[in-house]
Amino acid sequence: MESLNKYEANYVALSPIMFLKRAAMCYAERNSVIYGEARFTWKQTYQRCLRLASSLQSLGLAKNYVVSVLAPNIPAVYEMHFAVPMAGGVLNTINTMLNAETIKTILCHSEAKFLFVDYEFFSKACQALRLLKAENKQSSLPSMILINEIGYKHVELKYEQLLMSTNGDLVAESSLPVVDVDNPLSFNLNRRYYEYEELIRMGSPDFEPVKLRDEWDPITLNYTSGTTSAPKGVVYSHRGAYLSTISMILGWEMGTEPVYLWSLPMFHCNGWTFTWGIAARGGTNVCIRKTNALEIYRSIALHGVTHMCCAPVVFNFIREAKPEERVQIKSRVQILTGGAPPPAVLVQEMEELGFHVVHAYGLTEATGPALVCEWQTRWDPLSLEEKARLKARQGVSVLSVADVDVQDMKTKHSVPHNGVTKGEVVIRGSGIMKGYYKNEKATFEAFKDGWFHTGDVGVIHPDGYLEIKDRLKDVIISGGENISSVEVENAICKNPKVLEVAVVAMPHPHWGESPCAFVVKKVKDESLTEQEILAHCRNKLTGYMVPKKIIFLGELPKTTTGKTRKDVLRAIAKKSTMSHLRNEHQIDSISTASRL
Repeated sequence: MESLNKYEANYVALSPIMFLKRAAMCYAERNSVIYGEARFTWKQTYQRCLRLASSLQSLGLAKNYVVSVLAPNIPAVYEMHFAVPMAGGVLNTINTMLNAETIKTILCHSEAKFLFVDYEFFSKACQALRLLKAENKQSSLPSMILINEIGYKHVELKYEQLLMSTNGDLVAESSLPVVDVDNPLSFNLNRRYYEYEELIRMGSPDFEPVKLRDEWDPITLNYTSGTTSAPKGVVYSHRGAYLSTISMILGWEMGTEPVYLWSLPMFHCNGWTFTWGIAARGGTNVCIRKTNALEIYRSIALHGVTHMCCAPVVFNFIREAKPEERVQIKSRVQILTGGAPPPAVLVQEMEELGFHVVHAYGLTEATGPALVCEWQTRWDPLSLEEKARLKARQGVSVLSVADVDVQDMKTKHSVPHNGVTKGEVVIRGSGIMKGYYKNEKATFEAFKDGWFHTGDVGVIHPDGYLEIKDRLKDVIISGGENISSVEVENAICKNPKVLEVAVVAMPHPHWGESPCAFVVKKVKDESLTEQEILAHCRNKLTGYMVPKKIIFLGELPKTTTGKTRKDVLRAIAKKSTMSHLRNEHQIDSISTASRL
């Protein structure tokens, strides 16, 4: 059998961009994208992507050049997930909530050759480019290309109007003659510049996509949203993206013709690979510029949304919607959630509103979800409360993950499958990133011992399902006992007056650390006291896990990707007065023997 070789007929490099051509052939007249008043079919989307790829090549895009885009969930960003790799480039979707300084850092590190900018973020992009120019005077800047509005005629803007409104807040030197950004007020309207739709018009629909020779070639570059360090560039391969996409549509049991609502930003791990996955299933992408209760309910009512993804924070938008924003959900909507583990009570509430919740766990480095809580029919007879508890677990590995384990932090041995013994979650598989761009040291550390080290603490239950308990850095060590902040958060969330909660370590003169809970009330002016929360915790938690302090906030500080800024909360807790703890020393000392 060794004499059997690879031929062009029996070996094709794996890439998710092949899903688009198939969709154009099989579902040609089916709606591919809906955005406001704009509608495209799969045939049109395929042709638009070919035209854009053609234009990019004619403008000088070469293999592995980075193309950045700063835009919300609009058709252009969806199309670029296919068009950029079709032209041989690497797509970098930038988080729209980042500030100009961080965007400058990403553009500099990625060495982006093109920067596509939605009109809403034009000024911010210009600020970033001005900072980039000041820092790298000798380097050429990425060519800016404007994305105008196409779905809402009443907000259609022209490039000239944007230039006039920025009062010179632009930069100079673009390798393409887009605009004289140092002096926009003297802009020559006869000078050549580019807009997104112009690139579509000027490109060829007969363009031949660059042939992929090696499926290990990069397809996208995504940046992590670290809260304490500079973002790291995570590189995905065509192979990894393809296998992760297949894994997600199978793991979520997504059938053909789904109507998918883009409530999850496409800049989050390329929309957890559903940018490519919806093409694979011949579905319809419902794009929305803002993720809020009105847009979510409106889209469900107008377009018959069947699937959506989001972080648990979006659950609060949905369940706290005003009466005039809500609609009766006639057919259950499948919702895949990840990020911070949602409390079981929150999952139960969403189910009662008409959403079927599936919980997943992933990281930027894992090409999105690496674990999914696959439902088992033997759980069907269980109570709603018990079902919600099971659904809050992170589950089992997706098909692109070869192995997952929870290992003791010291011995590196697998922990018992008892749902109690904690360790670090480690994974390996074809969906894991190629590595960190320009950072060999960090890549080596992440991949040591043959595993990708997540930095998350978890347990494995007797049925093999994994549950995340905390981030390693968020574990609270109090008097020698490890306290899971997630476990304390889940207990507090069971109080019906609580909307959100975050628990962090605060210094304790006797125990070293103790839990401090930051609570957001469900109703702003509702009477909810610290003593009420503490009494609730004493009924739900072991004594040493009960927070020593409750701090009420109007909202929790969040990163630009919706993660709670626990570093900020730890700083607040550290500054918080500790005088009230001295009165508790006598009570605490009673349990000392059992804790040390």
